[in-house]
Amino acid sequence: MAVLQSLREAGKRGRLKRSKARNLLERLRNFEHDVLRFMDVEYVPFTHNQGENDLRMTKVQQKISGCFRSMAGAKIFCRVRSYLSTCRKQGMLATEALALLFQGKNPAFMDTDETLF
Repeated sequence: MAVLQSLREAGKRGRLKRSKARNLLERLRNFEHDVLRFMDVEYVPFTHNQGENDLRMTKVQQKISGCFRSMAGAKIFCRVRSYLSTCRKQGMLATEALALLFQGKNPAFMDTDETLF
């Protein structure tokens, strides 16, 4: 404690400011089990960015065109993106998924009665 006080400027109170690298190192050390959970639990993905990835195309579309022209158009766009995202997560190609869609058929994973959880 005396070492920290000697590094602190005179008249300053509270904790010393730490660098971003030091804060990251401490968080990784303190939450090691949570950070490495994907190695122990099979269904935990390596990254939790899938939700952000799913939203990215909607924001890109909105940015390119400025906005959606109607609420109905936005709902249609989101429904198509959701369908394609789900098919991709199930291992289907987008072309296969769209071909089935236009044929009026469901992908095989949608026809099963099993629940995932």
